[in-house]
Amino acid sequence: MNSIGEIDEWRNQRPASWLLTMNTRGLFITGTDTDVGKTYVAALIAQQLTADGISVGAYKPACSGSELDEAGRPIWRDVEILAGAIGTKESCERICPQCFAAALAPPVAAQREGRVVDTRLLRDGARWWDGRVDVLIVEGVGGWLCPISENETVADVAADLGYPVLIVARLGLGTINHTLLTIESIKRRGLSVAGIILNECERGGPKLEAETNPGEIARRSGCPVLAVVRPDDTPQTFADRNQNRIDFGQVAQ
Repeated sequence: MNSIGEIDEWRNQRPASWLLTMNTRGLFITGTDTDVGKTYVAALIAQQLTADGISVGAYKPACSGSELDEAGRPIWRDVEILAGAIGTKESCERICPQCFAAALAPPVAAQREGRVVDTRLLRDGARWWDGRVDVLIVEGVGGWLCPISENETVADVAADLGYPVLIVARLGLGTINHTLLTIESIKRRGLSVAGIILNECERGGPKLEAETNPGEIARRSGCPVLAVVRPDDTPQTFADRNQNRIDFGQVAQ
């Protein structure tokens, strides 16, 4: 498939069984770019829900970019962080069933290993959690339109899950544009935007954009900016600083 038209036709014809009917409430976390702090925010949310007595699952359809542990074995840091956040006894394969070594988009990383991303497993991995937890936190790969399989993007998987989408954006110049474009694309797919969280990825204290970005994004999009995350936040400091504590159990649908 080489043209946009061919890919769109394939998406429209994909099996109806891929459209999931999930009984478990959930939240899909996406980003305006890679390395904006999606895993960091997903972990904070999972820990806050767990502290509130809500059972939480975490799912990442695919993950690329491994590191080596002290024994020389590959590990995927995002998966480890999510596992720690939910305190799961399940294997990491339940959190992320498809992992690839190269720090590239999953279909490209898979090609380097002579593999192909299993499109059905992207959905079936989420289906496994259905009914086992109260809330499922799903974290995407890269940005909203990042390729996740040979013919699909993160947005396609999110659309089949149907969960409200929480956007994590980097706090800084350019964020207004990136965030508004992401919101527009999410709404075009008929999904709801649960809100935006701005992540202060760089240390050095508040900058001018920290004062202006939240208001501009909220005013221009009509979507709430729920919080600004600081580099050293813990679940407690995050909750304390945001005086109107966000009820993520309510946000998830």
